[in-house]
Amino acid sequence: MELDERKVKILKAIVANYLETGEPVGSRTISKYTDLNLSSATIRNEMSDLEDMGYICQPHTSAGRIPTDAGYRFYVDSIMEEKQEVETQNGTLLERVDKIEKMLKQVAKVLAVNTNYATLVTMPQYGNTVKFIQLSKVNNYRLLAVIMVDGNIVRNKLIDTDYDLKDDEILKFNILLNTFLQGASIQDINLELIQTMKSQAGEYAEILEVIFQGILEAIKEADDLKVYTSGATNMLKYPELINSQSAEKLLGTFEDIEDKEEFVKYVEDAISGEDKDIQIHIGEENQSEELKDCSLITATYKMPEGAKGTIGIIGPKRMDYKKVVTMLKNLTGELDDIFSEKEQEDR
Repeated sequence: MELDERKVKILKAIVANYLETGEPVGSRTISKYTDLNLSSATIRNEMSDLEDMGYICQPHTSAGRIPTDAGYRFYVDSIMEEKQEVETQNGTLLERVDKIEKMLKQVAKVLAVNTNYATLVTMPQYGNTVKFIQLSKVNNYRLLAVIMVDGNIVRNKLIDTDYDLKDDEILKFNILLNTFLQGASIQDINLELIQTMKSQAGEYAEILEVIFQGILEAIKEADDLKVYTSGATNMLKYPELINSQSAEKLLGTFEDIEDKEEFVKYVEDAISGEDKDIQIHIGEENQSEELKDCSLITATYKMPEGAKGTIGIIGPKRMDYKKVVTMLKNLTGELDDIFSEKEQEDR
């Protein structure tokens, strides 16, 4: 059975009404809601067909209908296909700040306040290729390693040794490290490379191993995904989430986000799976158990150096999709402009 024009209008009306009220939708409501001029009996027959097709369901006997994940998906796809002019905000939503961390925390907070949903923002992900390494002496048995990776991200690492290195010895280590590691990524650093470097270091092989491990830790730290969150308690405002315990699960996830590696990895996978600026995952489309009763909408913002970060909004399946997509388009555009302006100022 295919969705003819009448069924499409009824389905859209059911979804739109449920998004607004959160209450099951009956045939009498639809008869007033649409311009079909159909009787309640005819609408009930169409709703029965839509139920058989899996687009709506009846939560309780004698109750109205609510959208299924398939119904939401049809509705979302249809509104995304429509040519919409993005509503521009009056003024800017963001204040200019010097540090990107403060900017992204601000983004998470602004979105949480303006949408009443939970939000997360990831730091931009650069490659982990080494651009430059500089060792310097802090005291007799401590070195400072300054490592620059892609995106001009700098990581400092204090390294303790059992040997008091002289300035000329530190210079030799700097030459050795940059010769072998400059332009290398974590994936390129293998056992064979390490053994070659140790053979070049000769009597300093053991010291090199200590220094090398410290540098490797710093490179990995630069590659870690950092996430800022806001608005987790907003999930408690939606009865359907409280009843399904999704809000409680998500609240725990957000409070302990740094330890939720699987959840963070899922968000990364969700945004890298398709080459789209805006992605919408509804209910069972989410692989994370915490999101089975929710919708996740993500958008990508770009840095001038080529790195990308993600803004995600999590809410009930009856989320105001049009509003969220519009806000995300505005915010990502604003972020892109801010970062581009900052790059020009830094030149």
